[in-house]
Amino acid sequence: MLSGLNFALLSQPRLRLLAAARFVSVLGSAFGPIAVSFGVLALPGATPWDLSLVLACQAVPQLVFVLWGGVLGDRVPSRFRLVSVTETAAAACWAGLAALFAIGGPIWLIAALAALGGVTRALFSPALEGVVIDVVEDKADRQRANALLKVSTNTARLLGMTLAGVVVSLLGPALALALDAASFAACAVLFTALGRRTPDRPVRYRSSALRDLREGWREFVAREWLWVTTGQLAFVLAVVNAVAGLLGPMLAMEYLGGAWAWSLVMVAQVSGQIGGAGWAGRLRPGRPMLLATVCTAGAALPALLLAVRAPLPVVLVGALAYGLMWDVTMVLWRTCLQREVPEEAISRVSSIDLLGCLALAPAGLAVAGPLAAMFGPGVIALASAGLVVVAVGVSLFSRDIRTLPGDPKPLKGMAPAAASAA
Repeated sequence: MLSGLNFALLSQPRLRLLAAARFVSVLGSAFGPIAVSFGVLALPGATPWDLSLVLACQAVPQLVFVLWGGVLGDRVPSRFRLVSVTETAAAACWAGLAALFAIGGPIWLIAALAALGGVTRALFSPALEGVVIDVVEDKADRQRANALLKVSTNTARLLGMTLAGVVVSLLGPALALALDAASFAACAVLFTALGRRTPDRPVRYRSSALRDLREGWREFVAREWLWVTTGQLAFVLAVVNAVAGLLGPMLAMEYLGGAWAWSLVMVAQVSGQIGGAGWAGRLRPGRPMLLATVCTAGAALPALLLAVRAPLPVVLVGALAYGLMWDVTMVLWRTCLQREVPEEAISRVSSIDLLGCLALAPAGLAVAGPLAAMFGPGVIALASAGLVVVAVGVSLFSRDIRTLPGDPKPLKGMAPAAASAA
């Protein structure tokens, strides 16, 4: 599945730096979800409500600030400096969380630092979409560059999650979060170096941030496939976040064996994502958003298998299949976004998309804990799987989703006949 990747792209120095920065950041970040979830649950007197509070506090600021992150990403002459600053701030937040877990709380301060970490993600993520365009200027290279970056980050996530289960189980969540903080700091250094190799881009200063947002909104609503996908992913990501952050760890503690077992599930998922990204690098579907949407249904598999208390090997296979399907979706969607949206509006449109995709995540995290306490995590996991299937089914009614054509040009470096066969 990795044979479709164009590793020759790594001969470009700036793409190598970008891949290295993302690898280092994601490697450390892989420790975060496991460390936070099991760290909060291990606090004296902690309940699922406490975990829901911390996770919701981390998610809410991403909704509040993500649009301004998009405006900044399109306004600043160098997106690289912006992401370097946000990564530095993230390092400080996670270092503070590591210290709090080391001393055992308090929970309100843990929630506050988690919220500040969410702000850094809100400012970082929209700008990152523009960073890829700034680095990979040739549109013919972008699908394979996206796939290559996804393989790099997923490999880092796989390695991080493999280590995270061991570190959290043997040494505790505080050390895991300290390693996360160090990775953010290293990433900031690499983005700074990347910015020095990239000239500042001309920026047309607008009259106000609100006008910028209105322009971005017009670009967003003009594309039915984009806003339908955003609406679908709002429900899907609410389920994914609730399963990964709350329901999965709870069920793992109930019947799979605890943090080490859940770490294996995460490793299986990311292994699938590596294969999925590699496969997506060589795909040339005539209807890319139709394939991407159908593959999104794979997000129901982990919740469904956990709900019926499937044995660990079966859960691992389901997580592997879900990961493969998910990254096919992500690579195809990102390539369509970069192809269809004007470059000068990419960060704003990306921020609006992120806002929509994350809109239900705080509510999902906030209610998953109480509902799991009332009805049991298995019942809520089963309902969550059903919600994913319904969201995907409804989105397929969109004609734009079903008919948006792929790029008629063959992938760079691939003969037309081979591209058609892929």
